[in-house]
Amino acid sequence: MFRPKLPDVPTLPTPTVTHQQTQAPVASAGRPIAPYVGIGAGAVAAVVAAVVVVGIVLTALLAAVAVSAVSVAIAAVVLRSLVNGAHKH
Repeated sequence: MFRPKLPDVPTLPTPTVTHQQTQAPVASAGRPIAPYVGIGAGAVAAVVAAVVVVGIVLTALLAAVAVSAVSVAIAAVVLRSLVNGAHKH
């Protein structure tokens, strides 16, 4: 879902080397790499956004659990004091 669709990378033809050649073959210019860098940055931004969203959701869930635990603890203290007060009378 978050993965961008990358264009097909063309395969470069393999250079043919003769035995009499003394210089290394020069690589063809081909397509520039700039569009691929932009796609990579977009993919990284999408992953970072997903991690931030997951972090926010987990933090909200942790806060909800903490609030619930505090309220249950307060209710337990109140009930204990009511039960102890009833036994004293």
